[in-house]
Amino acid sequence: EVQLQASGGGLVQPGGSLKLSCAASGFTFSNDNMSWLRQAPGKRLEWVSIIDSTGTSTTYKDSVKDRFTISRDNAKNTLYLQMNSLEPEDTAVYYCARFVARVHTNRGQGTQVTVSS
Repeated sequence: EVQLQASGGGLVQPGGSLKLSCAASGFTFSNDNMSWLRQAPGKRLEWVSIIDSTGTSTTYKDSVKDRFTISRDNAKNTLYLQMNSLEPEDTAVYYCARFVARVHTNRGQGTQVTVSS
């Protein structure tokens, strides 16, 4: 059974930083591209960043480019999202997912990120 568990969220002031982690199990993590998604209150789920299976190619939503960094440790079956210069608009539940055949699948339990003073 595929399991993806995000963690590391919390309450942070504008301009602050957080690092999210996603523990993966039940599939061969090193074979799959992975992604981070988020859903803000009252809004649709949106993708934030994608990383290829080897960690050498990354893509970001324009609004987070130069502030967020996606990475992975295939030896630890873990995906990361370093978020800097956080803005209130980044407030959302963040999820990790497998990105297979250009589809975000197996979205796991999310972690709440709240940016507020």
